[in-house]
Amino acid sequence: VSAAAYNESETYLLGRLVHGEARGEPYVGKVAVAAVVLNRVRSASFPNTIAGVVYQQGAFTAIVDGQFNEPITESAYKAARDAMNGWDPTGGAIYYYNPAKTTNSWIWSRTVVTVIGKHRFAI
Repeated sequence: VSAAAYNESETYLLGRLVHGEARGEPYVGKVAVAAVVLNRVRSASFPNTIAGVVYQQGAFTAIVDGQFNEPITESAYKAARDAMNGWDPTGGAIYYYNPAKTTNSWIWSRTVVTVIGKHRFAI
């Protein structure tokens, strides 16, 4: 699947999530967050659209705390497009978390596959 398979509103939506969730992370970490969303879209355990994954209740802190509504940066938008074009620095992760900030103890039960910046990416 390439970015051409997604429409502009999906790219923008994913970029907004990346900005809210991965602001301050290295560029590869931004791409990794976008890749997790796309990996969820492909997983039978999650909604099968970008909007469905992004807006799934309680899934992303940036939706809950309002960071999602801030204007996005060009790097967040570009990271969304890079993930849509197939770059997945996580190797298929469907979860990520910042161990210094998470309040959900369940996430600690997931197998971490890589660490990028302050985020752990897990399956």
